[in-house]
Amino acid sequence: MSAPYDAIIIGGGPAGSVCALLLARKGLRVIVLEKSRHPRFHIGESILPRNFPLIREIGLEDALNRLPHIPKYGAEFGWGNQFQTMRFLFSDGLVPGSPTFNIERSLFDQMLSQQAAAAGADVRQDTAVQAIGHLEDKNVEIEAGGQIFRGKILLDCSGQATVVARHLGTRKAFTDESLQKVAYFQHFDNVERLPGKENGHPAIIMCREGWFWLIGLNEVKTSVGFVTHPGFTKELGVGADHILHWAVARCPVVRQRMREARGPETNRVIADFSYVCSPHAGPGYFLVGDAGGFLDPIFSTGVTLAMIGAQEAAKRAEDILCGNLSPDYARRAYSKFVTGSTAIFWRLIRSYYRHSFRELFMNGTGPLHVHNAVISTLAGQVFPRPCWALRWRMRFFELCVQLQRFVPICSAMPRLGPMRRRIGRREAGCSRIANLFAALARWLSCWPAGCRQTASSFFAAPTRSSIPSHFWGFWRRVAASFRSHRRPPMAK
Repeated sequence: MSAPYDAIIIGGGPAGSVCALLLARKGLRVIVLEKSRHPRFHIGESILPRNFPLIREIGLEDALNRLPHIPKYGAEFGWGNQFQTMRFLFSDGLVPGSPTFNIERSLFDQMLSQQAAAAGADVRQDTAVQAIGHLEDKNVEIEAGGQIFRGKILLDCSGQATVVARHLGTRKAFTDESLQKVAYFQHFDNVERLPGKENGHPAIIMCREGWFWLIGLNEVKTSVGFVTHPGFTKELGVGADHILHWAVARCPVVRQRMREARGPETNRVIADFSYVCSPHAGPGYFLVGDAGGFLDPIFSTGVTLAMIGAQEAAKRAEDILCGNLSPDYARRAYSKFVTGSTAIFWRLIRSYYRHSFRELFMNGTGPLHVHNAVISTLAGQVFPRPCWALRWRMRFFELCVQLQRFVPICSAMPRLGPMRRRIGRREAGCSRIANLFAALARWLSCWPAGCRQTASSFFAAPTRSSIPSHFWGFWRRVAASFRSHRRPPMAK
């Protein structure tokens, strides 16, 4: 059993490394338990502008500049079947955002871990947590890597592993099917990008079944992913490790940009990643970043929420350890920070999958600088809490999204067609309809001759195209046949 630490941190990603770095600089005894070894593959390569001031503040800009990365000044959104896309700059936001970057996460995470170790943190790699023994204020006990570690406070930065939430049973998956997603992704070389200063714009290409991301990581490497509903891919009959290639082949815009791409034939998969863990803090622990919840990667919020949340969690942990605040007050302050700054993201993500949201957003302009407020939100300018000018405009935008469903505020855009024709299902449906019509034809065989002739002309060979076009004409002809064969009136 080791000597007690001031803080035990589970996870050596951006959240865990920033927590360890800040606490170690305060002279506290910190240990990081990382289950894998750096460098390791991870997605979440596009960093929001709000994150860059934090990197400068904690003195990591020089270390970052030594890594290969791509400057990022804005973003690109488009439809999968339209080659003209909508682009914007973060500098056009209501709250102007600084330039930021895209970077390969394996290198970025390794740099952060090395900086935490240089600050004095005890970083243990290949040390997975097996069990949590005690979880109380100033009494934390963790079993990891065959050892027992004791500490005064636990910061769970384990990402989607959600170690503490699983231990407490507080991780809840979303029951709303529209929020359940699965992602298929991989890295490729020689993917076409925008020219000049827009080279670093991450591209979000939307289709009916989901959306693609294309994020340049360095001069040649690009991260490509496809996010969709689990139910859609289960119907395809395509292996999970080949879904990305299947989807790219059926999206004209992405297919064009990847026409000369080189990369693996198979893709990686993350499923069931939409969940929430509550509360974000409790006796002896804080949940940081994805360990506290994750909804959707659409706006690349993961690393920013992790690092800024880590800064706040480290501050509150220090307050508890140094006796500056009571544990209850520190936990309430941290939970308020997390919910107050992320609620606007969660509402925006929920709205994104509505067609009316996409119509307004892709319009690119709006009254009262509403579109500038949306840009600032996408840039992450919401910490520690969105300013009033941003909040009321975003609420107004949400109202407009609802109204667009019923009243066209901007030009309506046609809904995208499916990536595949569901021939099997439709042909099966037509077969069932044909069988039904054949049974009706047999039943109608006792009708008058004119009715039988009308029925046979329609029921002989019904197809998907003929059914709707002839349906009402058929019944009009049947009615006319009955009228022409009415029984004569009975003699008085």
